[in-house]
Formats: sequence, C-alpha cells, structure tokens
Amino acid sequence: MSHGRVDTHHHALPPAYRNWLIEKGLYKARPVNWSIPRTLAMMDEHRIQTAVLSVAPIGLHLDAADQAPKAREVNEFAAEVVKERPDRFGFFATLPLPNVDAALEEIRVAYDELGADGVLIPTNVHGRYLGDAEFEPVFEELDRRSAVIFTHPTGVGGQPAPGIPSYVADYLLDTVRSAIDLVRTGRTQRFRNLKIILSHGGGFVPFAAHRMGTAPVVWGDMTTEQVVEEFRTFYFDTALTASPSSLPSLLAFARPGHVLFGSDWPFAEEEIPYYTGHLDSYAMSDEERAGVNYANAQQLIPRIA
Repeated sequence: MSHGRVDTHHHALPPAYRNWLIEKGLYKARPVNWSIPRTLAMMDEHRIQTAVLSVAPIGLHLDAADQAPKAREVNEFAAEVVKERPDRFGFFATLPLPNVDAALEEIRVAYDELGADGVLIPTNVHGRYLGDAEFEPVFEELDRRSAVIFTHPTGVGGQPAPGIPSYVADYLLDTVRSAIDLVRTGRTQRFRNLKIILSHGGGFVPFAAHRMGTAPVVWGDMTTEQVVEEFRTFYFDTALTASPSSLPSLLAFARPGHVLFGSDWPFAEEEIPYYTGHLDSYAMSDEERAGVNYANAQQLIPRIA
C-alpha cells in the first residue's frame, strides 16, 4: 500500500476525563487502555497514516452545568494532540448538546481557534434525535461552515436486553433512527453543505433502506426512490462492518466516494484485526480500495491530505 489509511472512526479517551467519568459513575464503556504511544503502535500495525480523533459520547448524562466545560476540556486535549502530530491526527470536536447556545459557542471555538476537522454529534441526546427542531440553529451554523459531522450512537432509551450490551445491537438501531429522523425532518435536503458520517456502516441502513422507504406514514409525499437517495447522501465508515456479509451490502448501497475506513479504536481493539483482514482480502478494484482506505477521507477532509 503506497498510502496509509485514514481512520475516521477513531476515539481518544483523555485520562483526566476518563477518571472524572469513573468518579461520577458515568463510565459504562468497555474497559480500555488508551494512550498516545499505544495508539500510534496500533496505527502503524494496521497501516493507518492519519486518525481523526473523537471522544465517544460516553458522558452524555452529565449535569447541564458540566457539559460545556467538559466538551471544551476534551476538545482542547484533542487539539493539543493534533498540534504535536499533525501528520498523524485530526479531530472531530465534541458539542455540548442539548445546550444550543453552548454548542454554537463550541463550534466557533473549535473551528476558529482549535482547528477542528469537523464535529461529533451523538445520534440522540437524552432521547431527542438530530431532527429535533430546537437543534436547527446548530445545523444552520454547521451548514454555513460546510462541516463534516460524525454521528456516533449512544443506545436507544430503556434498559438493554438481558445479556446483550447496548453496543452489540442497540447502537445499530440508534444510528438507523437518527438517519431516518434527519431525512424525514428535511435536514439532509435543507443543508446540502453538510457531510454526515454514519458510524458502523450506517447500522442496517444499507440493508433495509428500501424497506424503510416504503412507509408512507413516515415520509409523507416522498417516494421510496427519493427516500433511498437521501439515505445515500450519508457517508459510512467501516468500523465493525467490513465483514463478508455486510461489506458487500454497504459497497452496493453507498454512493461512490462515500465509504470511509474506520477502526473504532480503542473500544474495538480486539476486533480490529478481524475486520481489517476481511477488508484487505475483499475483492475490489484498486481505485475502490484506495477510496475506502484513504482517498475518500482525504476528499472529505482536505487538510489531512
């Protein structure tokens, strides 16, 4: 491979933030051992040249007073990492939703002062999905900046099914719910400057887009074909998705240039070799492989090129 991969689904877990979450009883994620040296070693092992850092939205249930300062804390941390190694890292800024005013201020700081490459927005915020009318000013400002939005699932409301952690199945459903909400509320149509990435191959959007598009009670006057085409405006990462059954569906559904490499480091550390192995062995053209590995992301985020 003449070019290293660009990893758009790649998490950082700032130690101070992690310890604070544990103290608050808010850390529910899988235990991980995250550090910059371990991250760089993993990147070299899997031929990843550049990783776009994001802090997984594991602190969504923070008190309102904590959200804005904690978002600033993790964004400044990520910006320092990028400053030290701009050749190896970029970052998506965390926004303190549902506080719209604080989110707008964080967008300003992230882009104008910290040099963010985009923003991370969870698929739902306390049960409110991304088409919520109150979030309109945030989307207007992001559209003005032609932003890249990385959406990350948090799990649907209610208790997980017995013996099935949320990240195993509920995360996929939450991504699908958010995608439907963005399309049915017209967000994807009104804000064409936005580039929205759906995590984990879009959940089951590629597999079920036509089925979901045949529900007139959801779509009103939109035809199934129009709904499907709106779903295809999204970008999709390959994190936990480059399997023998899901990868063909994703590549068949997504628009050319809309599939991005993703690892889900460090939370999927044990699974990464499995999925990168399948991706490397999957039959595709040299151009398509280069696109998935790095070229599509470089087109999406020119700075990292």
